[in-house]
Amino acid sequence: MPGQINDSFKLALAQLNPFVGDLDGNVQRARAARAKAAAQSADLVVFTELFLTGYPIEDLVLKPALQKAAREACEALARDTSDGGPAMLVGLPWAEGPFVYNAVALLDAGRIETVRFKANLPNYGVFDEKRVFAPGPLPQPIDVRGLLIGVPVCEDIWSEEVCETLAKTGKLLVVPNASPYWMDKQDQRYIVAGARIAETGLPLVYVNQVGGQDELVFDGASFVINADSKLALQMPAWEEALGLTEWRREEGRWRCLPGPLAEVEEGNAANYLACVTGLRDYVEKNGFPGVVLGLSGGIDSALCAAIAVDALGPERVHCVMLPFSYTSNESLNDAAACAEALSVRYDIMPIHAAVDGLTQSLATVFEGAAPDATEENLQSRARGTLLMAISNKLGPMVVTTGNKSEVSVGYATLYGDMNGGFNPIKDLYKTQVYALSRYRNRERPKGCLGPEGVVIPENILTKAPTAELKANQRDQDTLPPYDVLDDILNCLVELEMPVSEIVARGHSPEVVKNVERMLYLAEYKRRQAAPGVKITAKNFGRDRRYPITNKYRETL
Repeated sequence: MPGQINDSFKLALAQLNPFVGDLDGNVQRARAARAKAAAQSADLVVFTELFLTGYPIEDLVLKPALQKAAREACEALARDTSDGGPAMLVGLPWAEGPFVYNAVALLDAGRIETVRFKANLPNYGVFDEKRVFAPGPLPQPIDVRGLLIGVPVCEDIWSEEVCETLAKTGKLLVVPNASPYWMDKQDQRYIVAGARIAETGLPLVYVNQVGGQDELVFDGASFVINADSKLALQMPAWEEALGLTEWRREEGRWRCLPGPLAEVEEGNAANYLACVTGLRDYVEKNGFPGVVLGLSGGIDSALCAAIAVDALGPERVHCVMLPFSYTSNESLNDAAACAEALSVRYDIMPIHAAVDGLTQSLATVFEGAAPDATEENLQSRARGTLLMAISNKLGPMVVTTGNKSEVSVGYATLYGDMNGGFNPIKDLYKTQVYALSRYRNRERPKGCLGPEGVVIPENILTKAPTAELKANQRDQDTLPPYDVLDDILNCLVELEMPVSEIVARGHSPEVVKNVERMLYLAEYKRRQAAPGVKITAKNFGRDRRYPITNKYRETL
């Protein structure tokens, strides 16, 4: 039987990358982590929120078969603890009567010792937990071998009530999380954790998931903060890790001894690693052998190619140039230089025959009609069809490459350049695309598989952006300059700012109203767009869901 905790104990933080729905695999991941923790004489291993099923599980959790499988997986792990090794705190959905709870179970001495339920269910932004889970009552601490530990689950620490209840008898707070990344998120976590520590006087252990799940990415970056508000442990972001902490009881209070303090990436470095992580796990977890994308010689496809190589390695990335009459020699040269810098397979497939064939087929129907955007879109749709054909025949997933600025205002072609299975830069504004491209040319981030040095030719960064769908075309023939456009879009999308206040920032009323109009009109395109990595505070899809049929417009 495991011994009682007296004046010292060891707690291991299992920062892992679970696979949604892969209960057997997640059990094996838990066992491997526990074995490592046992080798270091840990008393307790803490796993992340809903670890056994993965997070977010969405409506899959409503399947009775999944609920039963999760309980059986938990029982199997519990039996492992009969060996006298570390106890485990593990997250899983827990069905009880007509309700399903977001739960955490203590496994020790060969059995499920106790279960606690998440009380605060987030129902904003990317979260929709009230749809599938019932809220639990205010929890009481869990007795872990004589030590009373409060276990607020993720959202439970974002308000005072749960932690204040746990602090009445608990001695420290251990928080299992599945906290997704967006810009500056780690600072928000520190602030929230600090507030709960100040209110309760208890140290706090924050254990966070890592890896990608559809649009969401989880950055890990787990940490421990002592009751004196000093950081005792900082685990790395963007990688799996097992963090062992040692604790001492001094004058009746528990303190974590100082441990490693990893540097947590911020700004462009964090955003870039989020894109890499999201694409890598989407490809790997869905079983694709690699990816294929159109390399146009422009900035967006160049950045996507770099991200793909960093995520998967050059041997799993296939880039295709699809030139037409309006494709410049400059674009041909830039695309070739980018492919060479990244060491990827690179093919040139002219689309003249495909476009001419479509044009001829439509000639009778279009007789007497002047050329317009329809003919431009035929080029894009021919390219999209060819890329999808490569995917169908050879197996790689098509990466689509539109940025958030274009997705916002509909500057993209359905069934053309919007074709694809995943978009790593979907939530990056154009100005952010440039910033990340320059960052990647300066530095290869940790864990990335691409080459050192410049991977995006300088000419791609400095030339005027163009779709090259007609002669002498430039993006700014249709759109405001991207620094202007992106500021307006940030105000409309992220900040929900009134149009009058956006104009007061110095923008033209006509430009602001036109951008607002395009933003609303493009909703139907966004509903059909590929998923992509969430980077900003409010991404399209999970965060921002507007009606397609919508007559509302603000007045000035």
